[in-house]
Amino acid sequence: MPRLGASLLLVLLALESHTVAPAPGATDARVDDFIRAEMERQHIPGVAVGIIKQATVLKSEGYGFANVEHMVPVGPETIFQSGSLGKQFTAAAVMLQVEAGRLALTDSITKFFRGAPDAWRPITVRHLLTHTSGIPDYAVGTFDYRRDYTEDELANFAFKLAVEFPPGSRWNYSNTGYLLLGVIVRRVSGRFYGDVLADAVFKPLGMTTTRIISEADIVPHRAAGYRLEKGELKNQEWVSPSLNTTADGALYFSLRDLIAWDAGVRARRVLAADSWNQVLTPVRLNSGKPFPYGFGWGIEERGGQPLHQHGGAWQGFKTHYARFLGDDLSIIVLANLQQADPSRFVDGIAAILDPALAVPELRPIEDREPKVTARMLQLIDQARKGVLSPADFAYVRAGFFPDAADRYAKELREAGAVRRTTLLERRELGDDRIYLYELASDTTTLRLHLGLAPDDRIALFSLTKK
Repeated sequence: MPRLGASLLLVLLALESHTVAPAPGATDARVDDFIRAEMERQHIPGVAVGIIKQATVLKSEGYGFANVEHMVPVGPETIFQSGSLGKQFTAAAVMLQVEAGRLALTDSITKFFRGAPDAWRPITVRHLLTHTSGIPDYAVGTFDYRRDYTEDELANFAFKLAVEFPPGSRWNYSNTGYLLLGVIVRRVSGRFYGDVLADAVFKPLGMTTTRIISEADIVPHRAAGYRLEKGELKNQEWVSPSLNTTADGALYFSLRDLIAWDAGVRARRVLAADSWNQVLTPVRLNSGKPFPYGFGWGIEERGGQPLHQHGGAWQGFKTHYARFLGDDLSIIVLANLQQADPSRFVDGIAAILDPALAVPELRPIEDREPKVTARMLQLIDQARKGVLSPADFAYVRAGFFPDAADRYAKELREAGAVRRTTLLERRELGDDRIYLYELASDTTTLRLHLGLAPDDRIALFSLTKK
């Protein structure tokens, strides 16, 4: 692939957006200006944006390029990869099996996996759906993304992962859990989960191009996925074909298809009313405290109203779908860059359409826990030195070791000594305490989300540049 410098990329992004068919109704020009500016800021080759309000499509439009080498524009029909946004479809496939009486949410998953470890006996299907099983993400282990695995081999790999906490006691995002759900759907229905979805979800909703990923097949309007490496645009990294078929997020879909999915969600189609209620209800941990996640959906709040949303990331693609229930507003953003942050598009568009939906501006609050701040500074020093270890964590989130740990160490060394700390937020999330600190050095300002479990081990450690 020829080198693509930043200046050329910005020229491409500045070109006119491309729309296959005009969306009904007028959309504020500020939205278009914001989208183009955010694409330029994030260096994203192509983006598709859908806005639906009160069942009316206000925008269904592409910006930039689906394929930079051939300069193919993005349109509503452009095919993106789902990443974990596909999990809500896997959840639908599972609930279809529940409705058919083939399984129950309370079933132990050992019912479906011969040879599973004894530690899995208390784990139920519901635990897998809500990321409360305690089974770690396979990305935490020594997983070979270039190897073709059978479903049995993937299950056997999962058997060897040590359960991190008692089922239902905590929440930790686990792609492994959703991979296993796809296997369970096949074992109870006798059919591949993708075929179940094609017949029972995609076809009834008119999602004509949504399907399981296949890089071998000819797929019209397929976008290319990209990543930035030292400021240069590169093609997505290759993974084995079998890993592009698992139920943790391996779908192709277009903006048009997600608009059709949004219509189905609004009308509560394809699933029974009780199933939808369970899908969109926050899980309760064993302590009785709720955690803002249902079955493949984040169940949150913004501006005093419910916000249901989920994102995805895979092979040079990032996706985000959000439903602001009070405004009856849905926003869909699909991007073809690994480093993209589509949630910034969602948040910015929502704030333009209704200022009450803006992400609240954070201001300093009184720090009443100096021991926690001292612990935070100690952990920052450990992170800078690269000596944080899994033993410091209540559980380890996927991608932290070594990727995020190495990146944070580099950023902290470049920033230099912390000269000022400011506490911006403290909240409870399930059983954990979450703190947001702003850390200022002589040259850089960083923000640290630090989560502490009840035993004071790390539940969350996420560092970003302001």
